[in-house]
Amino acid sequence: MTMKKLEIALLIGIILTVWLGSIKGFADDCSDIRANTVRLHILANSDSVSDQELKVKVRDRILADCDGLFENVDSKTDAKTAIGESEEQIKALAEDEIQKNGYDYAVEIEYVNMYFDTKQYTDYTLPAGKYDALRIKIGEAEGHNWWCVMFPPLCLPAAENVVKPGDVLSTGAMGVITSNPQVEYRFKIVEIFESICHFLFGD
Repeated sequence: MTMKKLEIALLIGIILTVWLGSIKGFADDCSDIRANTVRLHILANSDSVSDQELKVKVRDRILADCDGLFENVDSKTDAKTAIGESEEQIKALAEDEIQKNGYDYAVEIEYVNMYFDTKQYTDYTLPAGKYDALRIKIGEAEGHNWWCVMFPPLCLPAAENVVKPGDVLSTGAMGVITSNPQVEYRFKIVEIFESICHFLFGD
């Protein structure tokens, strides 16, 4: 190998090392987000217009009436405890809203760990992967779903003494959730990897 080819090979090696290091750091930040986040996941009975409208009403009722759920909660562990203590209340809210709208669908509520694709909201982005989530199933739960970030409470109404994302996420993780997946190629790499794992190993 000539000196020029050796220099090119070394340069390519350095570039690959830096690139892989960047991806590894990005993946670690994504893991930090998943480890410190709880999502709210609501499944409609079906995809009919009325069932989808009902899902939105159930969502609005839960968000409006759970505004104080995470007051003085400063960790995911405490958030999980608060959610567990409020599950029956949340279920009752969903059931009441369903009955008020003239339906008799059953409600199932469970705390699960499940896979989500990369999702962009107005001000933040959640990378693909498996997250803990409070899942609310309305009736047959065969319709399109709705989800948001329950903890840190990004979708709940603002309340005093509520932890902010920067209080539980690392600086790198905060950089990830404020990234734009349309221009951030690493989101796609992580999503492809997580999708393959999800396909091979399931939940």
